Amino acid sequence: MSGRSILIVEDEPLIAMMLEDFLDSLGHRVAGTVDSVAEAMAKIDEGGFDIAILDVHLKGEHAWPIADRLLQEGLPFIFATGGHIDPPPPAHAGAPVLAKPYTIDAIEPALAAACANGAG
Repeated sequence: MSGRSILIVEDEPLIAMMLEDFLDSLGHRVAGTVDSVAEAMAKIDEGGFDIAILDVHLKGEHAWPIADRLLQEGLPFIFATGGHIDPPPPAHAGAPVLAKPYTIDAIEPALAAACANGAG
C-alpha cells in the first residue's frame, strides 16, 4: 500500500494540512488538495492520482458527484466525515469511511479497504 498518490478533497484548510502530514508520514504522496466539487472534477480530468479522500460535505455540497465520477474512472475513494451523514447513494454504499478527527492509525486501513474494493 505504500507510495500511493492521493487526491485530498477537503474544504477545511487545517484538516487538509493535517491529513497531508499524516499521508506524508505514511510514505504516500499528495497529488493535490482541492476544496470544492468543481475543483475536484477538474483534478479528475487532470489525473495523476491513485486514490481520493473525499470530505462528504464541501461548502454546502455533497461529494456524491465526485464519487460518481471516480467510480466511472475506476478510481478508488474514501469518504471522510466528522459527523452524521445521510446514507450515500447505493452505488457508493460500500465505500470506506474515515471518521474525523483523523488518526494516523485509521488512514492506512481505510486506504487498503478502498483499494481492495476497487473503485469505491
